[in-house]
Amino acid sequence: QVNLVESGGGSVQTGGSLRLSCATSGRTYSSYCLAWFRQAPGKEREGVAAIDSYGNKDYHNSVKGRFTISYDKAKNTLYLEMNNLKPEDTAMYYCAAEIRLPAPPPDAVIRGHTEIDYWGQGTQVTVGS
Repeated sequence: QVNLVESGGGSVQTGGSLRLSCATSGRTYSSYCLAWFRQAPGKEREGVAAIDSYGNKDYHNSVKGRFTISYDKAKNTLYLEMNNLKPEDTAMYYCAAEIRLPAPPPDAVIRGHTEIDYWGQGTQVTVGS
């Protein structure tokens, strides 16, 4: 069992920045992929960024160059640094974990081609114009 708890959401103006955190706890694994997904009202959930246990990363095209995903293994915390935020980034952001051997490729996780094992409860990000 893996527990995921997000924090760091809030309201910012266009061009602003936020850093989301996802504290992970429970059983530890050596082969995994951690990811951030988001869902805006009336839209389907989409993968935003993912990082695997080898350190490979991938991003949705809409956030490349603006968002950075990282995982601090010492703190067991996943981060999403979001810069130059736009109104279209407004959504509920969810932390997700997939446990597999070998680790699932980040691009496949983002595109929804794999099955997520654990989800967080979400944190709201609102970007005003």
